[in-house]
Amino acid sequence: MAGFATTASALPRAVILRAAESRRIGGLVQRYGMRLGAARFVAGETLDECVVVLRRLNDAGLHTNTTLLGEAIPDRAGATAATAEYETILDRIAAEKLDANLALKLTHLGLSFDEETAYANLERLVEHAARVGNFIRIDMEQAAFVEATLRIFRTLREAGHTNVGVVLQAYLYRSADDLERLLPLEPNLRIVKGAYLEPASVAFSAKRDVDEAYVRLVEKGLLGGANIAVATHDERIISHVRDFAARNEISRDRFEFQMLYGVRPALQRRIAAQGYKVLVATPFGPDWYPYLMRRLAERPANLLFFLRNLVRR
Repeated sequence: MAGFATTASALPRAVILRAAESRRIGGLVQRYGMRLGAARFVAGETLDECVVVLRRLNDAGLHTNTTLLGEAIPDRAGATAATAEYETILDRIAAEKLDANLALKLTHLGLSFDEETAYANLERLVEHAARVGNFIRIDMEQAAFVEATLRIFRTLREAGHTNVGVVLQAYLYRSADDLERLLPLEPNLRIVKGAYLEPASVAFSAKRDVDEAYVRLVEKGLLGGANIAVATHDERIISHVRDFAARNEISRDRFEFQMLYGVRPALQRRIAAQGYKVLVATPFGPDWYPYLMRRLAERPANLLFFLRNLVRR
């Protein structure tokens, strides 16, 4: 969940993120990727495979969410099909009695070609989730989609839907103002650093600036009455949030820590053992290549893990 930079030190990350958009490279990686280590970060290509992973995480005392990987659906038929698949996931979570909620990208539901289609599909899913006692998190995508995503979220909340949350990205300059506008809704927000390659005109370029913006968003959200999902693997930030919440008498049911499947699992278990809610984001699906590349770009350790398996093949 790291921010991006335009400095020389960020060059490998930029290269990886650009490769995430290459169909040619994607085809090669998807042919062998699961065997080479993608399964560390992706809970399989099918819902059946994902259910096994979700149950294992629940048995270890961890909360979960899942998402069907995919984005930028180009037509209404594809968005309708994705919506139906998400309904199946919600029903399966309920049938299996899993401690798991749903996260999704609005371009998977039609936002890349029509905002009204995306809204209608999302409202259908939010209502379905409410019927089975579940919650939906709207993931945030590239900066070009932020305004429409927040508009859809606000419209749903103003329509009385409470089982829906959204994401703010700390590396975007606009996020502080977005938070200010959302606070009257008493929202459920996940705060991330940001995983897309954005220009310096819209996003902070230095890691230190992103980290500082991240902490400010979390603190302001908690003080402003929001429920905050602190999505980071940075132990310094995690420690800061715990201390901040204790000093300000913010109860533990107002915030949680969220981490990615396959990234620092020992840290996940350690924080959960301390009595904090820890949710593990556990995606699945055949369209996992862009997701994997973002995970490799975020931490050198992730890339080294994948390359070691490539050499051993």
